[in-house]
Amino acid sequence: MAINNKNGCQEVLLNDLIGKFVIVETQETTYTGKLIEIGEEEVHLETEMGWIVIPVDRVADIKEKEA
Repeated sequence: MAINNKNGCQEVLLNDLIGKFVIVETQETTYTGKLIEIGEEEVHLETEMGWIVIPVDRVADIKEKEA
C-alpha cells in the first residue's frame, strides 16, 4: 500500500512507516502515535492514551512525524 505526499509526486510505502511515529489525518481529527498495523479496513495506532483504530476509508493522510 502506498500514498502520495502533499506534492502528489512521491510515493511513500506505508509498510515502511510501521513501527514509526506518524501523524494520521482524517476529516475530523489528527492523530499522532506509533503506527502498529495497516489492514485493508483499519489503521492501528498506539498513542499515549492507548490504542486507536481508525477505519481506512476515513484516513486522508499518513505521514511520518518529524523529530
